[in-house]
Amino acid sequence: MSGNDYVKFMTQEIVKYMDLPEDERKKRKEQKKQQEAISSKWFGMLPFALKFMFKKHVK
Repeated sequence: MSGNDYVKFMTQEIVKYMDLPEDERKKRKEQKKQQEAISSKWFGMLPFALKFMFKKHVK
């Protein structure tokens, strides 16, 4: 994917997000928070630790 393609894709995604009604954006944000909480609740700190470890190695 070239630089122009990436910029075009990101611009399209931002425009789609901005076109959503405010209540829909808030609903998506709440769902994302709940998903993170469920993984921590069921599996403790393990998902966080793995995510942190992989992010550190990728950079």
